[in-house]
Amino acid sequence: MPANPAVPAPPVAPISFEDTRIAFESKSDADLRKMYALFAAMNNGSLVKAGGGLMQSALKFNFPGTKFLIKHSIFRQFCGGETIEECKPVIAELGRYHIGTILDYSVEGTGNDRSFDRTRDEILATIALAATTPNIPFSVFKVTGLMPTVLLEKVQAGAALTPDEQATFERGRQRLDALCASAHQHGVRLFVDAEESWFQQTIDDLAEDMMRRYNQERAIVWNTYQLYRHDRLDALKAAHDRAVQGGYYLGVKLVRGAYMEKEARVAQQRGYQNPINPSKQATDDLYNESLRYCVQHVDRISLCAGTHNETSSLLLTHLMQQAGLAPQDERVWFAQLYGMSDNLSYNLAHAGYHTAKYVPYGPVEAVMPYLLRRANENTAIAGQSSREFLLIQKELRRRQGR
Repeated sequence: MPANPAVPAPPVAPISFEDTRIAFESKSDADLRKMYALFAAMNNGSLVKAGGGLMQSALKFNFPGTKFLIKHSIFRQFCGGETIEECKPVIAELGRYHIGTILDYSVEGTGNDRSFDRTRDEILATIALAATTPNIPFSVFKVTGLMPTVLLEKVQAGAALTPDEQATFERGRQRLDALCASAHQHGVRLFVDAEESWFQQTIDDLAEDMMRRYNQERAIVWNTYQLYRHDRLDALKAAHDRAVQGGYYLGVKLVRGAYMEKEARVAQQRGYQNPINPSKQATDDLYNESLRYCVQHVDRISLCAGTHNETSSLLLTHLMQQAGLAPQDERVWFAQLYGMSDNLSYNLAHAGYHTAKYVPYGPVEAVMPYLLRRANENTAIAGQSSREFLLIQKELRRRQGR
């Protein structure tokens, strides 16, 4: 049965995303000044575009000091470290403020079996650490880290695979199953990240197959829905129907999306309708409606709201109260990217809500594509980097006036 909206809401602490004292209480004055300088630079689109190319070239030619400079600036802001071991101080620091860590191995594979096996083993290591570390509530991976993208695309298109391709695809499926089996064995929740639309259905099918296998008692495997796509709420509802019919639990991570420009470009090149919503408002509306749907069906759906949007985050707290869900209900989580939106993460955690940070890690050189996307997305997202910048300014002024 859907959650009962008539259930009295449990008492919860008041929450304000404007409270910069709580948002930045883990940061020293020196930390804040460094953040101020970084986000000031990221507000300059031309600087981000030119600087990204220079950084990549300097790394490629091993220019002295480049790696050190990157590691102690943009890398330090958005990544936990180069290895799991280097991430442990970040895990502990976030844990002090009741914020979980989601270790995100952000190295993009080279597309061969050795690379795919290495990624599998790395994710298995994050699952093993999560099993013994209370501050790591989830592990996460991309299916394209386990098998070739071209095969995912061929399967979605209904094209016949050659015997060699079928064998390669099956090896990828076995890697996926190894991760989900380990997560189930250790009781660790596991996110399957969303990717591009032209092979997302294949990922959805693989994820649901794992859910049927491993989500019989609770949501261990969680699939991701990018709500900038106009068809994703319908897909979510259909997945819920199948979960009810199949008698398993549905793990759902809701995000707005990460491939908007690429999706539009490929749709134009290939001559099909752009799957992206026609406006930001349409995406916001669809995201919020999806939050409502998940809370209404929380008996079967476990939800993680992966968002930097303050309105959506506040809406979810209200929906939980209306449905009689305590902030500590294990079926509802909030998540933001490490290095961003601390006003959401720290204030939500302070108010008692389950909150986690995606913490990317990997060698500096290998993580550069991720860092450049992060910088470009911050510049492209209207007001996002400016919002970070203004909040840091506000907290620096508050501290100066103490």
